[in-house]
Amino acid sequence: MARGKIQIRKIENPTNRQVTYSKRRNGLFKKAGELAVLCDARVSIVMLSGTNKIHEFHCPEHISTKQLFDHYQQTTGIDLWSSHYEKMQEELRKRKEINKNLHREIRQRMGDSLTELDLDELQTLEQDMEKSLEVIRCRKYKVITNQIETCRKKVRNGEEVHRTLLLEFETREEDPHYGLVDNGGDYDSVIGFTNEGPPRMLALRLQPNHHNLTGAGSSLTTYALL
Repeated sequence: MARGKIQIRKIENPTNRQVTYSKRRNGLFKKAGELAVLCDARVSIVMLSGTNKIHEFHCPEHISTKQLFDHYQQTTGIDLWSSHYEKMQEELRKRKEINKNLHREIRQRMGDSLTELDLDELQTLEQDMEKSLEVIRCRKYKVITNQIETCRKKVRNGEEVHRTLLLEFETREEDPHYGLVDNGGDYDSVIGFTNEGPPRMLALRLQPNHHNLTGAGSSLTTYALL
């Protein structure tokens, strides 16, 4: 069955369009290679896909596309690069002018190069500086506010820890089985000091000695509170 004639128009489906581009590109390169071999011709093809990918083909392989373009210029007498070079030079001049104006504006905002400005320009510069200063102040106040709020949160967290420790301390103090002593020192002390490290709060619990049920002796158990 013969295939129907394909209408030549843009393929709307992106996937189908890319598949068709890939197949026809390969077919075009194949035909160009056959033409170069059969007719001893030099062929160069540069293609830019819809996804901005460049595909290049040249035959014979040892000849680059640039060499073919240079040969084209010599044969036709047309300079392909002069117009492009002129456009690049014009773009460079524009960018230099923009850079010059930006540097002058920076100097003016720093208080330099003001002699060339008239009254209207000076007033405009003053208004711009005031707007910039207002933005800077708003940002500064926001940073200060965030820092204050962070400090307040730290203080609230510290107070909460302090209240928790005091509550635990009062609870253990009310228990008759516990007492706070110095580690190895005066048994009437509240804060104990260990041989190594910072001071620690210790809780002692007196338990009957299991070896002497008459109550003549007792064992001592130490619990660290802090």
